[in-house]
Amino acid sequence: MPRRKSNLKPVDLNQVERYAYKRRSNRTEIKALGRPFDDVSADGFLKSLPKFLRSADLNELIGLIIKARKAGKPFHLLLGAHVIKVGLAPVLIDLMERRIVTGLSFNGAGLIHDLELAFWGGTSEDVQAGLSDGSFGMVRETGEQYAAICEVAEKESIGLGEAGGLFINREKAKYRKVSLFAAAQRLSLPVTVHLGIGTDTISQQPTFDAARAGTASHYDFRLLARICADINRGGVVANIGSAVILPEVFLKALTVARNIYKGRNRLTTANFDMISHYRPIVNVVNRPTFEAGKGFNFIGHHEIMIPLLAWGLKSKFDA
Repeated sequence: MPRRKSNLKPVDLNQVERYAYKRRSNRTEIKALGRPFDDVSADGFLKSLPKFLRSADLNELIGLIIKARKAGKPFHLLLGAHVIKVGLAPVLIDLMERRIVTGLSFNGAGLIHDLELAFWGGTSEDVQAGLSDGSFGMVRETGEQYAAICEVAEKESIGLGEAGGLFINREKAKYRKVSLFAAAQRLSLPVTVHLGIGTDTISQQPTFDAARAGTASHYDFRLLARICADINRGGVVANIGSAVILPEVFLKALTVARNIYKGRNRLTTANFDMISHYRPIVNVVNRPTFEAGKGFNFIGHHEIMIPLLAWGLKSKFDA
């Protein structure tokens, strides 16, 4: 059977309309390229970064944090316990002492790891090994001291976070210099703890009083709502390593703040994590800043990203 030739003809490229290069706007330009640098200062390093994507975002976020702090607005951190476990407490304490970071919020595990580090100089057990024989999370002293902190909170009518710092300092824990809770209490900065009953090892022990701990944690929720009122007037909040609890708690606390303290919503938010999670993106980066500011998202290991952020903040804040 003879093949029939198609009537469809290819386009004639001589018919396309072209224009001169100088008329085109470019997304990549010479002035925005990265460059090698010999300047060991943070400012020199940050200026050397390409002005694209997350490096541009990091420089912008640092600028917004500095602007907020110099205007007397808060820079508050929402912290997962992993931040403590990878050794970042001294980095954050330095920012607190410089009054760059103005407050902290943790999930329940944050207080556990900070407490163990403050008293014994070590934390973060081998979960797999402990799970096999049922010993995971069963250290007696941790449960007893956590219970003592809850008792302090009840007697002093304060939140779980402040009670944790007060207890660590009162007991003169050997390694309290690396305790974020002790530092916050010493510096009179707010620190809050937001429990999920059953999510932390202390819930496994007979010393855990859920009613007492829950009451102290709810005090901290109300305290965070008050902090959010200030964040919502030009401040900055960063979530570092909490995938579920703190993004959820923050969204509710911010809702309470906006319900009680009417006015223009204006804030900056940022999320730092090793992988992308739904709730931090939605509840920290996107929803709070809708028609109210700007949100940033950074993916990378905390032990690299947070010292880098701190380095940049100190160079700009002290300038």
